[in-house]
Amino acid sequence: MKFDKNLAAIHGYLCSDGYVIKNPETQKHKYYYIGLRNFEETLLKDFQQKFTQVFGIIPIITNDGRCKIQNKEIYTFLTKDYSYYSYEWKLPKLNKENLRYWLRAFFDSEGWVENQPGKSRLIGADCCNESGLASIKIELSRLNIASTIHKRAGRILWRLNICGLDNLKMFQKQINFIHPQKSQKLNEAINSYKDYTWKIPRSKKELLRFIHQKGKIRLNRCQLQIFSIKLHNLSRLKKALNNYNITCKVFGPWRNKSGSKYYCLTMKTEV
Repeated sequence: MKFDKNLAAIHGYLCSDGYVIKNPETQKHKYYYIGLRNFEETLLKDFQQKFTQVFGIIPIITNDGRCKIQNKEIYTFLTKDYSYYSYEWKLPKLNKENLRYWLRAFFDSEGWVENQPGKSRLIGADCCNESGLASIKIELSRLNIASTIHKRAGRILWRLNICGLDNLKMFQKQINFIHPQKSQKLNEAINSYKDYTWKIPRSKKELLRFIHQKGKIRLNRCQLQIFSIKLHNLSRLKKALNNYNITCKVFGPWRNKSGSKYYCLTMKTEV
């Protein structure tokens, strides 16, 4: 299979939310379906356009979130060297330009963006194909994007995470999303890094207002907790509170489920 950017994107779509199937051998009626399942119209239209450019046939978009076509010749072409089943797909060997299109299609379908400023910002993707996800991790590194993989507890499922401002910005530059909500959320996550150093109030009144705005109360422990991915934010806040004889402690670093590092300042809720 000779890849260009359009076929690379089609392959990425089919390995994520797509299917390339035929009827069981025991059935007399024969069918050969190729399609993409997704409720985002932007992705369905992109798949349709690229499919038309490669194969010269327009697959139909249906109201149930599919772009599909039935064609034996195309089915045979696509399955000659590759499988698209969840546990079996493999990322082809691609040059960097075509790789970007494959990865963009895959993450547009399977990925998501998490944006919790001060705690967790990342791009993630879950997959039951461990070797497939491992190959994505390797290919991301070719584009100077670092990522991590861990197994989901109690499930035959692995999660790939892309964390940190530099990696998020490099993903946006090299790959990005065409999925409008994911693209917007990635942009918001990157922009949320701009104001990462807190301005600590000097007066006691403003300082108390600040901690109650930033903090979360844990009633079962009678504690006010304030989280930050930056240790120096909490260290400076602790010093300011100590100036008014307000006792507090800083804990961490801790890691959330996605592997991102953060810290926590705690104090009694009577403050």
